[in-house]
Amino acid sequence: MAEFTERLQVLVAPAQLAELRRLARRERRSVGSLVREAVEATYFRADHGDVERRLAAVERLVAMSLPVADWEQMEHESIRWPSNGQ
Repeated sequence: MAEFTERLQVLVAPAQLAELRRLARRERRSVGSLVREAVEATYFRADHGDVERRLAAVERLVAMSLPVADWEQMEHESIRWPSNGQ
């Protein structure tokens, strides 16, 4: 188990704290452990780099300047496409 030696103070809304306390009671854990787990899952998971990789992929797609129709035509085509028999 990790040794926790550093203190972090975070201000939250009263409703947020109430919900965290409710969740902690239900799971028989401390509020601190819930917060540590959320930080770990959000910022330190191995797949966190996927966000940057996905954003880079989107940027590459945008840079392609692919031809598209106006919104109304694209919407019409996306709605009729499955039933057009092709």
